[in-house]
Amino acid sequence: MAKICVVAENKAKVKAFKVDRDNKADLLVFVVDKDIKAKGDALWCMEEKDNKATSTTAWVSSENKAQLKVFFVDRENKAKWNKPHNLQNQL
Repeated sequence: MAKICVVAENKAKVKAFKVDRDNKADLLVFVVDKDIKAKGDALWCMEEKDNKATSTTAWVSSENKAQLKVFFVDRENKAKWNKPHNLQNQL
């Protein structure tokens, strides 16, 4: 379950970078509108408070600083890991 709260970089569990193409991403993400729909790592429900989140993320400005490269997809069935990653099952 991926309930994500965006926080400051120094408080984040994961530093992420938004890439401009799906083939550059580690993870293809679809944002769901209810926390009950957040399943696995690729279906994200955005939380405003970190105490409700399963993970905290900071968006970094440089791909080199990122632990995770993310691309947002327009359909739930496109959301998935593009390749094996050390953050699998940790969001």
